[in-house]
Amino acid sequence: MIEINLLPGAGKKKSASRRGVDFSAMATGFGSKFRDGYLIGAIASVVIAAAAVGFLYTTQTAKAATLNERKEIAVRDSMRYANFLKDRYRAEAVRDTILRQVHIIKSLDEDRFIWAHVLDEVSRALPQYTWLTSLGVAGTPQGQNNVVATPSTPVDTSSKKKNRPPKRLDTEIPRDVVQLRISGRTVDIQAMTRFWRDLEASPFLENVAIDKSEIASDQGKEVTQFQLTMNYSRPDSTQLHRVPLVLSVK
Repeated sequence: MIEINLLPGAGKKKSASRRGVDFSAMATGFGSKFRDGYLIGAIASVVIAAAAVGFLYTTQTAKAATLNERKEIAVRDSMRYANFLKDRYRAEAVRDTILRQVHIIKSLDEDRFIWAHVLDEVSRALPQYTWLTSLGVAGTPQGQNNVVATPSTPVDTSSKKKNRPPKRLDTEIPRDVVQLRISGRTVDIQAMTRFWRDLEASPFLENVAIDKSEIASDQGKEVTQFQLTMNYSRPDSTQLHRVPLVLSVK
């Protein structure tokens, strides 16, 4: 049987398709491509980047787990310490309130003896041939400071936002400044100077100053009329010696 090929070149394609794949040639081609420096560098960069990403992901995951654990521990400790601080602030508030009441009682008890000390020091320092015409309080009247009232504490809103401790109660008691004025007369000018110096040396008096000194007439005699101002000083408790008052009853 005779076959006629009417399509020129068809036989060559068929024969070419029947050929096998040359793997050695392909390997040789790939080997020549791998010998290219840029391609090798790119592949190495990809491998290194993948390893770095994996390492960073692993370390960051472990670090995040550690931080979360520490955060939970810190939150528990914070809650426990917050309750402890609340109890402490409450105890301090009670202590300051009691301490202020004690200071109020102490200040009232100490100020009971102001005039006793003043009269005692004035009579002790008064020289001969000198007499007083007036002794009283000068300046601001006493009782301006209300020692019993609780001092007003301004509301600090920023302390709540910044977790600051509350403002403590002021336990110190304000004291009135007791200013005294003494007027008198003397027949000896040196007696007035000695009287002024003795008052200044007293632990209960301070800032003694001569306001006025002039010549006056008393029952036809020439005398020196003077006026002194001073402040009452509250000495330290170690300088005060109190003795019991004993009264014998028959």
